[in-house]
Amino acid sequence: MSKLFEPTQLKPLNLQNRIVMAPMTRARSSQPGNIPNAMMANYYQQRASAGLIISEATQISDDSQGYSFTPGVYTDEQVAGWKTVTQAAKAQGAAMFCQLWHVGRVSHPTFQDGDKPIAPSALKPVETKVWIADEQGNGNMVDCVKPRAMTEADIDRVVADFAYAAKRAIDAGFDGVEIHGGNGYLIDQFLRTNSNHRTDSYGVTRENRIRFLLEVVDAVSNVIGPHKVGVRLAPFITFKDMDCPDIVPTILEAAKQLQARDIGYLHLSEADWDDAPVIPEQFRIELRECFTNTIIVAGGYTQARADEVLNKGYADLVAFGRPFIANPDFVSRLQHQQPLAELDGTTLFGGNEHGYIDYPALG
Repeated sequence: MSKLFEPTQLKPLNLQNRIVMAPMTRARSSQPGNIPNAMMANYYQQRASAGLIISEATQISDDSQGYSFTPGVYTDEQVAGWKTVTQAAKAQGAAMFCQLWHVGRVSHPTFQDGDKPIAPSALKPVETKVWIADEQGNGNMVDCVKPRAMTEADIDRVVADFAYAAKRAIDAGFDGVEIHGGNGYLIDQFLRTNSNHRTDSYGVTRENRIRFLLEVVDAVSNVIGPHKVGVRLAPFITFKDMDCPDIVPTILEAAKQLQARDIGYLHLSEADWDDAPVIPEQFRIELRECFTNTIIVAGGYTQARADEVLNKGYADLVAFGRPFIANPDFVSRLQHQQPLAELDGTTLFGGNEHGYIDYPALG
């Protein structure tokens, strides 16, 4: 019997299996206001046979957005919208965490009232684009611009924004929050030497580059409790101009600090394209030594690869992304070895029910 389908715990939550629905941006929130809606509730409810659902990346503030139609969780209207989503998903047995993000330099003045985005340093990301759509949903990929370097006052404000959004996420019925610290967004920008050229207490050394992440984690934990906090990190993903030679030891040091804070889980985001770098087994061994609480892995996993990483003890939960899009009954199909439907890539971002909630379950 595959361990994937075993009930397990994400303290103090009981999960119906070890399968996680990975966070995936789908850009379907209602406008104006980036408000979660009934269509989103339907989407997540259809996929709630997962043990844990991690929501799509969700804004913590007005200036944290980088793509059109992505939801927020800091206004009363957004919280009310998310309540319908969490109630729908949890009614089917899934636990649900809200992924919180600030995109940092991966943004555009369109989302900043005409101002520059903020980042650790005033460095424009090379070959990095964001999706900007009009009110009808017609969108294009647009180059990012050069950001402005954050002041310490900016840093303090963003830390407070993370904490406030975490509180509102719990108000909305989420079981916890995942702090997005990977994939080239703001926290990841602080972690890496190529995007962080600061000379103050947030730059130069590993200890300093980790500081912003830990301040966010501490602020969020103080509001909702550490066991309701997860962190996503992506040491081997280098897109969005994030190739840093020191990132792996930086991540391992961060993992030690996160274990000391006894957070709920660490979520390892792995590259999922065909020629992606293979995660060295030695890194998995070292990560497990640094972090003994729950580890989630995500990145193009098959059932065989999932079983291998679970059986070796390198992970406790395995997240699946794109297979969940076209297969609302993904867990059942996997368990009964049934064929998987193919997704329509043209409907990933923005739009309506088509390519979102109209994929049929088998039978």
